[in-house]
Amino acid sequence: MQNKLQDYISPKVLPQVLKLLEHDHLDVKVKNERKTRHGDYMRLPNGKHQITINSNLNEYRFLITLIHEIAHFEAYKAYGRFIKPHGIEWKKTFQHLMLPFLNPEIFPIELLPLLAKHFKSPKASSDSDVVLALALKQFDEPNNKTFIFEVPLGQTFKLYNGKVFKMGVKRTKRFECVEVKTGRLYLFNPNAEVELIPSKVGIL
Repeated sequence: MQNKLQDYISPKVLPQVLKLLEHDHLDVKVKNERKTRHGDYMRLPNGKHQITINSNLNEYRFLITLIHEIAHFEAYKAYGRFIKPHGIEWKKTFQHLMLPFLNPEIFPIELLPLLAKHFKSPKASSDSDVVLALALKQFDEPNNKTFIFEVPLGQTFKLYNGKVFKMGVKRTKRFECVEVKTGRLYLFNPNAEVELIPSKVGIL
């Protein structure tokens, strides 16, 4: 287990994390990037339990995601399989497991107030907490992507799947964007990352 995780999280937290994972029926797999999720937890048909985490996450998001998924396992053990996936039992478990990690020896000082606020009532995904998600992305490897909230009105952009959209107006929290091919309206979170399509300028 140590060999799987030592490349993704700080040596400072590795012993604590490995202690949480000391269970014969729990396995952790590090996967290639999945666009729709950072990680997941499932109970396998053979009775064992599996956690998967994306390999492209920075060390802080990797740790948060891993503890998030461990909390699913611990909540299952404590409360049974009929609880809501991100209900009160999971929230309490996640808060309890995460608390020892919320200190300046583990997280950058600028993240700690945001994490403290987030963990008053953790969400199903840290991406749902826009302020925290943007702060965490500062520690990602540089890329050519732009956040939705930075895209100018009327600008076209594309997603990882190749679909092209035109930027629209902001609603209360999300942005209206129209898929160019179909004309369908979609709502995007402000921290979604997209690739801008350069405007074609005619030559006179």
